Amino acid sequence: MRTALISDIHGNREALEACLEHAERAGVDAYVFLGDFVGYGADPVFVLDTAMRYVADGAVAVLGNHDAAAAGARADMNDDAAAAIAWTRTVLSDAHRDFLARLPLVVEKGTIQYVHADPADPAGWGYVTDLYSASRALVATRAHVTFCGHTHVPSLFHMSVTGKFASFDPVDRVEIPLTQRRRWLAVIGSVGQPRDRNPAACYAILDDATDVLTYVRVPYDIDSAARKIIEAGLPVGLAYRLYEGY
Repeated sequence: MRTALISDIHGNREALEACLEHAERAGVDAYVFLGDFVGYGADPVFVLDTAMRYVADGAVAVLGNHDAAAAGARADMNDDAAAAIAWTRTVLSDAHRDFLARLPLVVEKGTIQYVHADPADPAGWGYVTDLYSASRALVATRAHVTFCGHTHVPSLFHMSVTGKFASFDPVDRVEIPLTQRRRWLAVIGSVGQPRDRNPAACYAILDDATDVLTYVRVPYDIDSAARKIIEAGLPVGLAYRLYEGY
């Protein structure tokens, strides 16, 4: 089975559609959504309608901090993020809010764990950004592989059987064997708002039969996504940063 790992869509219809189309062409037959369906972008309704349809067909989905805020939870966010959430709340239906409110923080499937933020404290919405935070997260879980999002920057960490930690930056479309002798923490980059200076949408594919993980960058129609942000009256910086990948 080939599983698409999709995170931090943030209301970006164009980026989501591009990644789903690529995943279909790549022969993906299962989907995992690692949270933050909404926030920043101008198409939260389309994104949630799509996610709800995939979940109804068996996809896994977990809660992100922007999702929780859109569903009514209090959140500590910068001004642009808060403005986007306030607008998002006005366009969501009760069905959308109910879907978000019911999402779990963590899902475990066999030896794999899915979570949006720091696995060491999923409800604290912490970030896994370096070897220190990754080592703390790896110690906190016994899963062979943990997949998370939240940082908008693709990265990969692992721990050896002797307790040594290491990291490296994934390269687009280069296969990475997730060997059984190590435990892994894969931070999936953002579909809808990359922040690693590469504006292309990012998602990953896991081949369950071979335990091979591949990060994929997918170009999409940034002009349309940015224009809709501005037309919706959202902060213009949210549109401009899509071009910069930051």
